[in-house]
Amino acid sequence: MNYWLIALCSLVMGLVAVRLALKCFPRLGLLDRPEKYGLKRAPIPYYGGIAIVAAFVISVLIWVPLDAGIIGLLLCALLVAGVSFIDDRRGLSPVLRLGVQVVAGGGLFLSGVAIRSLPNPFGGELDLLSINLNLPGLGWSLAIISLIATVLWVVLIMNTMNWVDGLNGLPSGLTLIAALTIFGISMRPDLQSMDQTSVAAMALILAMVVLAFWFHDFYPAKILMGDTGSMFLGFTLAALAIYAGGKIATAFLVMGVPILDAFWVIVRRFLSGRSPLKGDLRHFHHRLLYAGLSERKALIVIYSVAAVFGLMAVFLSSTQKIWAIIALLATMAILGFVIVVMEVEKNRKKE
Repeated sequence: MNYWLIALCSLVMGLVAVRLALKCFPRLGLLDRPEKYGLKRAPIPYYGGIAIVAAFVISVLIWVPLDAGIIGLLLCALLVAGVSFIDDRRGLSPVLRLGVQVVAGGGLFLSGVAIRSLPNPFGGELDLLSINLNLPGLGWSLAIISLIATVLWVVLIMNTMNWVDGLNGLPSGLTLIAALTIFGISMRPDLQSMDQTSVAAMALILAMVVLAFWFHDFYPAKILMGDTGSMFLGFTLAALAIYAGGKIATAFLVMGVPILDAFWVIVRRFLSGRSPLKGDLRHFHHRLLYAGLSERKALIVIYSVAAVFGLMAVFLSSTQKIWAIIALLATMAILGFVIVVMEVEKNRKKE
């Protein structure tokens, strides 16, 4: 494949889609409501995720040979985007949104895009879908574990991406870094046991389409993606990480900051007796802003951490990635401590 041509055409496709959205959405009334959040500015085009979805799907249909896995990925991604668009327009219950996420993850599994293996403590990996042991029911049990792992991974990344959509340019920037990381690893023949051409092409297409949107999304944004975009990006990233031969550790390294933040937010909400699905303003990026960083500085901090660990994911071996994950945990702990100190100092100055 000519990846340079794919990248250029996907970037142009993304730019055209975003420019059309900027021109047409105001006429169609597809604008945000800044007064709802106490913002004093003119409304800007919302539902920009439509442009991302259209540019990505069209580019994939043009450049990537279709198989059952890719067709299933695209159909489930369109389901997610469609329901998220309705949610953006009219609002849906958290339970219904979660149900759609589970269905999308299950559909991905049925199309053959599944987490096939888990680490084996005695060395190697345990294949969940093709293991052949003469134990009654074991094959079905392992397949169910694979299904559950696939669905949980998809739901986790989708909600993680949705939760970081509280800062202009954050979901698009993180997706750009993650997609380029998956592309980089897919281009390393020494790490592959299967043809990664389609994965590399889809990851590159996603990166270029999101880059086109990021140009208009970076603070201050000229267009917002809404849940239509963030949910679609989360699902597509989760699916690509699986489709790329189970690059879960890779995706975890790139998305480590928001993933760990998501875990912490869920635990904190449970401990406080609140629903884990009900949003608040205590995510990591919110706390960076509260600690005194500007929107752009907060973005640069999170981009930098994601980029550093993304590069590590590309160049490190599977064993070395374990140490990288430990380093990521340590980095988050240090950043958390620094934020707390900054918050205390800011409150002291107010007094």
